[in-house]
Amino acid sequence: MKSNVAFIRQLLGKIMLTTLVILALFLGGCTVQTPANAQKKSAIRTLIVGGGSSHNFDKWYKEVDVATLEKDGLAAVRYTSDVSEILPQLANLDVLILTNNQPMEDPELRKAIIAFAAEGKGLILAHAALWYNWKDWPEYNLYLAGGGSRGHDKYGAFDVTVTDTKHPVTRDVPEKFNLSDERYYYKADANGPGIKILASSSVQGNEVVYPSVFVINHPKARIVGLALGHDSASHDLSAYQALLRNAVKWVSRK
Repeated sequence: MKSNVAFIRQLLGKIMLTTLVILALFLGGCTVQTPANAQKKSAIRTLIVGGGSSHNFDKWYKEVDVATLEKDGLAAVRYTSDVSEILPQLANLDVLILTNNQPMEDPELRKAIIAFAAEGKGLILAHAALWYNWKDWPEYNLYLAGGGSRGHDKYGAFDVTVTDTKHPVTRDVPEKFNLSDERYYYKADANGPGIKILASSSVQGNEVVYPSVFVINHPKARIVGLALGHDSASHDLSAYQALLRNAVKWVSRK
């Protein structure tokens, strides 16, 4: 009887030892995902392109908007005012933000941006990039911007009213807020894919209302137009920052 008990104890000991060895080998082959690693891995790969005239791109987009998007690890952001740097980076991006009004003459770059959208990637066209900047590239305004602006009010105060409070881009954004900016005269092109207005701008005593935040109905990509953004009155505003962060998250599908 004693020999049987001793045998059973010895057998159980071997089983437990084997189990511990297997468990140790399994855990040794696994990478522990710390909160910091998980946050870094899920950061939305974003490129902001600025540069051109009439705006301080380095101050408001390179400094302020990059900080806004990188807060809490939402995005991993690079900024450039050199359009030749766009093409080499496109394949590794989740979101491309165009804010520039400088020339983009390289035909391969133009094709690549159109293809980026056709692949279902995320695109945000902000402020100066919603202008009719490139007369020899009508496809940009027609298919990507869904239209454009050829003028704006003098810099001054106006109201922005959220017209679609349920859209992810307008989440946590006040239904109405006031700021000073250039109120763009953006108009959708009747021959384009159409837009869905998320927020519009109005001036007291002026009946004309223009889109300030909208989605272009592209068949593949998620594209957001953000007409606000001239200077600190926009970029330092919590409503603008919420719109920008929401837009990046939404167009990236993350």
